[in-house]
Amino acid sequence: HAPGPCIAIRADMDALEVFEEPTERNGDYISKNKGIMHACGHDGHMAMVLGAARLLQEKRESFCGRVRLIFQPAEEQPPGGAIKVIEDGGLDGVDAILGLHIFTSIESGKVGFRPGSLMASSNLFNIKIKGKGGHHSTPENCIDPIAIASDFIRAVRDRSAIACGDGQINGAGSNQISAQVSEQDLTRCFVIGFGKIEGGAQFNRTPDEVSILGSFRTFDDGDTQRIEDMMKQALDELMESYTTKTCAGASAPSYELEVLHGYPVLVNDTAFTKATCAILKESLPKTHIDMDAEPIFGAEDFAYYLQKVPGIYFLLGNRNTAKGIVEGNHSNRFDIDEDILITGTEMLESIVLDFLERPEDYLS
Repeated sequence: HAPGPCIAIRADMDALEVFEEPTERNGDYISKNKGIMHACGHDGHMAMVLGAARLLQEKRESFCGRVRLIFQPAEEQPPGGAIKVIEDGGLDGVDAILGLHIFTSIESGKVGFRPGSLMASSNLFNIKIKGKGGHHSTPENCIDPIAIASDFIRAVRDRSAIACGDGQINGAGSNQISAQVSEQDLTRCFVIGFGKIEGGAQFNRTPDEVSILGSFRTFDDGDTQRIEDMMKQALDELMESYTTKTCAGASAPSYELEVLHGYPVLVNDTAFTKATCAILKESLPKTHIDMDAEPIFGAEDFAYYLQKVPGIYFLLGNRNTAKGIVEGNHSNRFDIDEDILITGTEMLESIVLDFLERPEDYLS
């Protein structure tokens, strides 16, 4: 290869622990490994990267620079395979990077991306609330951790708008809350969900402890900290409140709050995104290109690559009602409109060739 910049294209490879359901379409390619299937389109991602590699190989004498292919495991399993790829030198010498994802929530063939925050951070929280167990006939001798847990969930719902400033709470089911504001203020968006509450063993006894497991997602590190602070404040106030309500001599309740931070916010480089939009509209004029796509609460470890080098991650639509391809990602009936594989391959090829020819337009 002639001297020049280096651009990487990444494909995630891992499947999911899902039993693929036979359909009228997948008889020829249904998973051969029972309990394991490509329910999130990663096999399509690999196909597009390999397709782009083949096209670029055929033109290898016509461009300067290098193209690195990254086939990454463990995207679905935090802390994610991207960290290991980076540690092993996968980005050494790389000037920019491309990634994409198939989504059935978007119409087939449409392409969506945006400069700045596109996908959210993911954060897990685990709370243990310790009370004082006893018989239901003598509640005055107990500190009920179930009641405290219920009050905590209610408090989080009530305070969520405050945690994100001007956020407006939207109904999102009994175990989930969300707040969003105008598109111009993406740092004020979040979602919190409670996935598991566990405690107690008998119908007539107040348990000693209750655990709460859940997660929250944000588009800004500041909001992540605000939500953590809000949960801690709510718990501190409940500990004080339930101590004063108990009988004299009863021990005070206590709690443990653990927050595990998952994938960070995925942030597309602004200059790279604008240059990408320009070349795609020129090279694929019949493809619907949306550079103002709404950010999504999904999380992706591709975010780690974008913390190291500039680049872009885009969403490729997969929904085709005429073909019956309507099942969302992670469904056991998930399928791919194979026409989009051509679109994705051509997109990757176009961006790579344009970047290698005019890197200054992407890296300014």
